[in-house]
Amino acid sequence: MRRTKGLLALAAVASIMFAACTSSGSSQAPASEAPASQAPASEAPASEAPAPDAVRLQLQWVPQAQFAGYFAAKEQGYYDAEGLDVTLVDGGPDVIPQVAGSAADGPEFTISWLPKVLQAREGVPASDLVNIAQTFQRSGTLSVSWKDSNITSPTDFKDKKVGVWDFGNEFEVTAGASKVGLTQGTDYEKVIQPFDMTLLLSKQIDVAEAMIYNEYAQVLEATNPETGELYQPTDLNVINWNDQGTAMLQDSLYARAAWLAEPGNEDIATRFLKASFQGWIYCRDNPDDCIQYTVNAGSTLPAGHQAWMMNEINPLIWPSPLGIGIMDPALYQQTVDVSLEAGIIKAAPSADAFRTDLAEAALAELTDMDTKGDSFVRGSVEVTPGGN
Repeated sequence: MRRTKGLLALAAVASIMFAACTSSGSSQAPASEAPASQAPASEAPASEAPAPDAVRLQLQWVPQAQFAGYFAAKEQGYYDAEGLDVTLVDGGPDVIPQVAGSAADGPEFTISWLPKVLQAREGVPASDLVNIAQTFQRSGTLSVSWKDSNITSPTDFKDKKVGVWDFGNEFEVTAGASKVGLTQGTDYEKVIQPFDMTLLLSKQIDVAEAMIYNEYAQVLEATNPETGELYQPTDLNVINWNDQGTAMLQDSLYARAAWLAEPGNEDIATRFLKASFQGWIYCRDNPDDCIQYTVNAGSTLPAGHQAWMMNEINPLIWPSPLGIGIMDPALYQQTVDVSLEAGIIKAAPSADAFRTDLAEAALAELTDMDTKGDSFVRGSVEVTPGGN
């Protein structure tokens, strides 16, 4: 009896469903017409866009305006437009970018200084990092001392405590001392300084290494206890290593040769460079926006200091006589020569240590933009107490 009731119930449901389909004066669509719930073939939805290529960029340091062009490329959507999902990986005092970037499972792109990578390519195991874009066209390294120290050239390092950073950041300074015949440990004392200017400000060392876009400003942002006012450039002596002949090329973009050799990756690299170059062009023309992008990226340094940094980073890139990212052969050779003379590397690097074809391909798609910055003029920024 239960089975008979069940069959009758199913029949009743079927009858109701049929009535619903044929009610409201509608009839079943003719075979020549598409059902109302299905779009005609000519109006079928387009296939979904391919997923973006996910890549990582290893920063050389923590977020700061030194990397503003990459922050701008993300915020302005340049990476998105090139079908890239870019993750920016923070650096820091415990991160050696060229080591992280050399790992087989490391980030696809790495920012580092050229002499550090040339040294890593001679390591065991040897790194296969290749310079694919030379972003910075000049060095930002200074050696800073107090005016009364009378240290105005590397020859004045004699019998002094010379502060430098470790991890290959010291190469330009030690090469400069070596060039004038001074031997570390015999003619001067090399002191490894923290990544700030505390040892100079407390006068524990005679001269300190500083980047023009960072630590130099830290001194100017500090208060002179004798005057109660901020220190002034006239209180300091500055050695610019670009003027001493031992400046070496710094922030460059690298990728592993093995990764580039995989199908499709040269295309990804070209798109990455195109978007990154656009980011740096944007920061040249809109520095205030890029200061904010740096703050958004998580910088722990205050906005006033970032303004100084952005103002000093741009002149390291612009002008780029051959186009942003293109290696200047003369500056490359100077970096190699200084590295050899200072014992940083044992032999001249092989010809595949850098390539320009990917950067050239990226620039070929930016012909409607000013990629050289020939008319660039350095701006001016007011120093603020503590960089605030």
